[in-house]
Amino acid sequence: MKIALLGYGRMGKEIEKIALQRGHEIVIRDNGEKDYDIKTADVAIDFSIPSAAFNNISNCFKNNVPVVSGTTGWLDKYEEALEICKANKSAFIYASNFSLGVNIFFELNNQLAKMMSALNQYKVTIEEIHHTKKLDAPSGTAITLAEGIIKNSNKKSWELDANSSEDTIPITAVRTPDVPGTHTIHYNSDVDTIEIKHTAHNRQGFALGAVVAAEWLHNKEGIFTMKDVLNIG
Repeated sequence: MKIALLGYGRMGKEIEKIALQRGHEIVIRDNGEKDYDIKTADVAIDFSIPSAAFNNISNCFKNNVPVVSGTTGWLDKYEEALEICKANKSAFIYASNFSLGVNIFFELNNQLAKMMSALNQYKVTIEEIHHTKKLDAPSGTAITLAEGIIKNSNKKSWELDANSSEDTIPITAVRTPDVPGTHTIHYNSDVDTIEIKHTAHNRQGFALGAVVAAEWLHNKEGIFTMKDVLNIG
């Protein structure tokens, strides 16, 4: 499979290693130059920057190149991107986190939220820990976790560094050197605490998930999620 890497930073380079190990060819390494022909690729993997993501993705769709995207910060144009994808009969997977383990964790989070929804004595909070080079807070993964709880409980919103309330999920974001990503869901009561936790040991899990998603998306048409890739949920 011929892959275009749209965004060739730390994550792009890690994806390249995994893709080559799995027998694929990297035909485009774009770090903002734009001097490439996207039609040479079978699939594009976008880990660029928010200001470039929408143009990257829509250009792929218009040239019938499927896209796997993990870029955050551009989702105000997400629905527009979906319309372009459908109009051109292309294919798309967006995820805030492509780690296979994290996507299983998302599903565990949803199921636990359902079970805990009637137990008002438990107060739910989310903590995420990342390296100091991660500038956004909370992480996209933490937001996805919060949204999963909201869909499966009586919570209505999340808030960074908030106090726990009946309607709001507090999220705490910690920045520590050399931490790829740790996310913990806490359900605290006066008598006990229930926790689920995912700890990333390195970037390889994120990169592997993106390549697996690209392999799955190749030659398909439509809008998909990592649930489709993993056949869960």
